[in-house]
Amino acid sequence: MIAVTDKAAEKIKEILVTEKSDYIRAFVQGGGCSGFSYGLMVEKGSASNDTIIESNGIKIIIDLISAHYLDGSTIDYVDNPSGGGFTFQNPNAKSTCGCGSSFEPK
Repeated sequence: MIAVTDKAAEKIKEILVTEKSDYIRAFVQGGGCSGFSYGLMVEKGSASNDTIIESNGIKIIIDLISAHYLDGSTIDYVDNPSGGGFTFQNPNAKSTCGCGSSFEPK
């Protein structure tokens, strides 16, 4: 459903150790330049209607609505001179904004 690259897994593991958690939540929400924006946040547990998947040693919680938009996506971590951050490569995106943090679904 969602893949995590080696570099993203390394960064997420660092965050999870600092936050004393075992889970990260991947989600989409309304907003952003293109209609929907991506999000990642540390979670302590899941709700009854969440799905938990594992990729590259990372346990990812995802809600049913976000799962629809993120199916087949890859989470990566990009480090560049102006800073770094997590990115999503999403095959369900019709278009994305210049910053790469929002998308228009197909």
